[in-house]
This record gives sequence, structure tokens and C-alpha cells, in this order.
Amino acid sequence: MALLPLLSAVATLAAAAVDSTDRLMGPGISRELAAHRAGTLGSVSYDLRLDVTARDSVVGRVAVGFVRTGGGDVILDFRGRDPRAVRANGRPLQDVEFNGAHLRIPERLLHDGPNVVQLEFTADIAPAGASVIRYTDAEDGSDYLYTLLVPADANQLFPCFDQPDLKARVSLELTTREGWTAVSNGRLAGADTAAGRVTHRFAETRPISTYLVAFAAGPWATVTGESHGHRMTLYARRSRMDEVEADSLIARNGEALAWLGEYFGMEYPFGKYDFVLAPAFPFGGMEHPGAVFFSEERFVFRERPTRTQRLARTATIYHEVAHQWFGDLVTMRWFDDLWLKEGFATYMAAKVQAALDPAADAWKTFHLRNKPLAYAVDGSDGTTPVWQELANLDQAKSNYGPIVYNKAPSVLKQLDFLVGEDAFRAGVMRFLREHAYGNATWDDLLHSIAAGPGLDEWGRHFILRPGMPVVEQQLDTADGRIRSLRLVQRPARALSGEGAWPMRVQLLVATADGGATRIPVTLIGDTTDVAAAAGLPAPSFVHANADDHGYAITLLDDRSAGWAADSVETVDDAFLRAMLWGALWDLVREARMSPGRFLDAALRALPAERDEQIVATLLSRVARTTGAYLDPAARERRLPDVERVLAAGAADAERPYDLRKAHLDALVELARSPEALQLLDRTLDADSAAGAPLRPPTR
Repeated sequence: MALLPLLSAVATLAAAAVDSTDRLMGPGISRELAAHRAGTLGSVSYDLRLDVTARDSVVGRVAVGFVRTGGGDVILDFRGRDPRAVRANGRPLQDVEFNGAHLRIPERLLHDGPNVVQLEFTADIAPAGASVIRYTDAEDGSDYLYTLLVPADANQLFPCFDQPDLKARVSLELTTREGWTAVSNGRLAGADTAAGRVTHRFAETRPISTYLVAFAAGPWATVTGESHGHRMTLYARRSRMDEVEADSLIARNGEALAWLGEYFGMEYPFGKYDFVLAPAFPFGGMEHPGAVFFSEERFVFRERPTRTQRLARTATIYHEVAHQWFGDLVTMRWFDDLWLKEGFATYMAAKVQAALDPAADAWKTFHLRNKPLAYAVDGSDGTTPVWQELANLDQAKSNYGPIVYNKAPSVLKQLDFLVGEDAFRAGVMRFLREHAYGNATWDDLLHSIAAGPGLDEWGRHFILRPGMPVVEQQLDTADGRIRSLRLVQRPARALSGEGAWPMRVQLLVATADGGATRIPVTLIGDTTDVAAAAGLPAPSFVHANADDHGYAITLLDDRSAGWAADSVETVDDAFLRAMLWGALWDLVREARMSPGRFLDAALRALPAERDEQIVATLLSRVARTTGAYLDPAARERRLPDVERVLAAGAADAERPYDLRKAHLDALVELARSPEALQLLDRTLDADSAAGAPLRPPTR
């Protein structure tokens, strides 16, 4: 080849390489950048030294260790301030290329094999919007700090490879004000006090993703206890520790660690376990290994809690503990699989609650907390698939919502029923063993549960396909017997495309004499004839999703809908009763039943209903019916009846507090008439309401 063409070709290749690297330096963490680093870097470690003695800023140093197998320059993610004193393998980098999103470490300072990049930096501490949150206690003026790095804000705190599939071992040295305690992922290895400061040294962690790095610091009060063989420390604000049910919270965390360790065939994988009740925390909890954060507001009750609030608190504990395996031990490769950790944590939390507290009726709770929210979004044109494609991690926060948190656990329940409990558990155990301290995808999970292509079709419909199915019951009876029973499936919205979702359900045929026949049915095509139902006595009602294993809006046939609208409150099984109320509500939303008829049924049933969760759900639907579904004239006509039922329920001293409180909350929301507003005004002048002292937040 002639010299000039050769030089031209070399220049073209060099320019292309620069363009490619410049593109990787763009905002956020692109999928392209993450894939490039995952393919060329490994054995990552962070030796972090952070000083949080200043009120508004973190001053830090980090040594980033990694093994490199080629790939040109190395790009670190950083959105903090003032990166300085940068050294790569001991050699200083004079002109640091930093664009506010990334730092470039030139290839000339790197080599294949082990490398260390050291630098100093500054990051923000603020009441909101920073990677380190500062909360000032209004009671005593104390400051408390905690990190909030999920989903991709670790790089706002320190320079790192901020992607979930470059797990790292993390060592932390944290310097705080004197008198402060601190907790982090690793075990506290020692502390030194000098010049009014304390330096806390934490042991190196096992491999974790950057979004799981955490610390909390401040004048925390602590309680240390042991539960089911796990010793742990609870951290809470000094001003509120007297209100904390420390023994109960420690017990619930310990029992979950023990039960899940047995279920997964693998003990808690991160050594020490502590938890923090973080004030003004924006989530129910966050699963950092070794240092779980819970929302103080949801864990320390300012007024007498209802049973629903207590069950929700316990479920949150079980959810975050389940994350120690699903999310922390095995982490999604990219945030398009966010559902993999969140859906599993919610589903496993229900399993734990069902096993440890049968009286909690966990699967009824699971249904009421998840299905209505999931169906409302998934049955709309605004839905998305469970697996949500993500080009850049700066979009990751948009993936959080009912599809991930409510649909995903619901389809996992269907998967468990489809393959059977033993096969499901064995597959989950295989998945955790094969990917421990690493990363995996939804496809890896399905292949662990069913080797080969066995669940590919199921995954295509439930994970990759937007929207959801509607299953309509078609019942034909004659001469006191069932002549035919068909289940007809269709998409809830056209955006789902055509084709039936493969599903296994439990069909219930209930007769007037109290008899009940359960028939397992596999739905494959658009129409399924339930041959086993033919010839059975004509039923009071049929329900095609008994026990809530299926994921579908179930539309009752006319016979079943009529019976339920007139008699649903006579069903003894609270779980089934809750599902039938949901089926009636779906008929209203599908314009198959008038809002007025649903309201009649709800107002008739509420005075006798004793299940607090059903009452709360019914009251919510009464409010929705009254406020949105009735026409203005009907609303004015029916509102006084609604207010009277709510006021009577709140005032009924024969009812337990939980039910009275639910009625009071609904009355506060709905009251419009002069009589109802006067009642609320008188309540504010009283010392108690619904049988308990009137306190914030109800006041």
C-alpha cells in the first residue's frame, strides 16, 4: 500500500476512536459505555476516604482499583465537584479531562492487568437532591446524614464505574464530628478520635454494585439485639428512640433472614446486618447489604397504627431482607431488568408473611396491594412491558412504578403456579448459586427454573409484551346444570397486539348449598372450554381466578355478577370476598355494571364488614364512585347516604379502632354537606376520634 493512503487510513481510524470515546463521555451512563467497560474491566475495588465534618460538603479521596484487558482510555463517572490530584498507577495526570459527567484516564497511563487510579474530590451534602442527605431534627437541632445513591447517583458522591454489572469490593473510612456514630455496608473495624473528629474504619465488603454503597452518620441512638441467630443493631434518631418498637423490629428482620436463608438454601450472604430508621427517607426502604435503611415515618407511628399499617411495615421488612439475595447477591445486569429485583422482593415478602404469620392472610393482602394498581396501569394505553428497554441510566428513575412493583410480583405468582412450587424453588436456588455476587437477566432466571426453551413463550408474553389480558366468563346453564363454561381471552388494549397469554388458573364453581369445586385450567388459545365443569349443578357464581394465581382482569358472567352484587358479603372466605369485590369493580370500570349498583352493594355491605383491608378498599372505591363515576345529579343525591354510612362507621363504639379509623379517613376525604362538615369541625374540638386520641397526621 502506498504511504499516503496508509497514513490517511490511520488518521481515519484515530479520528473514529476519538469520536467513539467522546460519545462515551456524554451525559449519564449510556448502554454503550457500560457494555464497553463490562467487556474490558474487572476485579473492581474502591478504597474510599470521606470527611463529612463540614455541614454542606463531603471532602473525599478514592483509590479505584481494576484489572484492564485493553480497550483504550478508561472513563470514570463523576458528577461531584473539583476532581484533583489525579494519579494513575502512581503517575500524575496534569490536565484532567472532566466534563461534569465523566473523567477520562488516558490509555498512556494504564496497562493491561491491575491498575489503580487515585484522586481527591468534593461532593454536596443537602436536605434534598444530593447523594448525601442532611436531616436536621427540629426537636434538638441535631444533624443526621445518610446516602441515597439508587439507581445511578453513586457517581454524584465519588468517581466510580456507576453501573450495576461492575460490582466492587468497597472499603470506607468515614470522618465525622465527635460524638457521632456511623454505620456502613462493612463491619466497623475501628474508630479513632482526634481534634474533635472521629474516623470510623469499615471492613471491606463483598462484591456489591455502586448503587448499594451506603453510610449513615449522626448522633444516632442504637439498640443491639439478636433474632434467629442474627445479631444486629438498630439506628434511630435520639429524639424518637423512645417511640421505636426496637425488639419487634429486630425480631421481624431476624425471622426473615432465617426463613429466606432456608428457602434459598443459602445463608445471608453479607456477614453483618444492621438497619437504620432514616428520617424523611423517600422510600419505604432501601436494601443496602449490611446497612438497610427504612423510612422512619412508616416505622415509627405518631398515632395508634391500624392493622393494615402494621402488616405493611412487616411486609417492607421482608421485602428489603429478600433483596439481600435478589438484588444484592444477584443483581440485574442493567436497569431494564429492575423488575427482577423489585418484583421478586415483593413476591418473596408475601411468601415469608404467609409462612410466618398465617393469621395475616398474606395472599389477600398481596392481592389488594398489587392487583388493583397493576391492572389500572397495565389495562391503559400508558402501560409498558415489564422489561423496559433503557438506553441510558439517567432514565432509570422513570422505570419505577406499578409495572415493576405491582405487576412483576403478580406475574411471578403466576409463574410459581404454572411450574409448581417445587420446580419454582429449585430453579430460584439454581439461579442464586450460578450467579452469586454477579449479575443476571430475566432470561437467566427463566432458564434456571425451566432448562431449555420451556418458558420462552411465557416470558415473551408476560415480560416483553405490553399490556394484559381480559378473561371473560361465558356460562350457559339448563335444567339446573352447567351446559357449558368458556373462558374467552382478549387483550385489554390494542397496543398489546394479538394472541393469548399462556396462563394456568384455578376456577371456582360455587353452589347455593355452600359447595365449591375447584378446577385447574390452562389457558392457551383465545377460547378455552372448561369441559370438567359441564354437568355440574348450576352455580351461584363462578370465578375464573380463584386464589389469584392468574394475571388477568376477570369479567364475571351475568349470573355470577348478579349474585355477587346482591350477596357478596355472605362469602365467609375473606380472600375470595375481596376478589369478588374486585371483580365487581372491574365490571364498573368496563362499563358492564352501573356505578350506582356498585355503590348500593358497598353501602349495604360496609356496616357488617369486619375485615379492615376489605373495608379500606371498599371505602376507596366508594370515594372513587362518588367523586368520579356518578353524574353530578346522582352525586348530589347519593352523597348524604355515603356521608351517613361513613359517620356511623366512625362513631360505632362496638367496632374495632381499625374499622372506625378507616371510616373517619374516608369521611375526611368525602365530606361536603353542611352536616358532615359540622361533624368534622366538632371532631377537631374533641380529644379523640374513632376511639383513639386525635393526633397528627389525622388532625
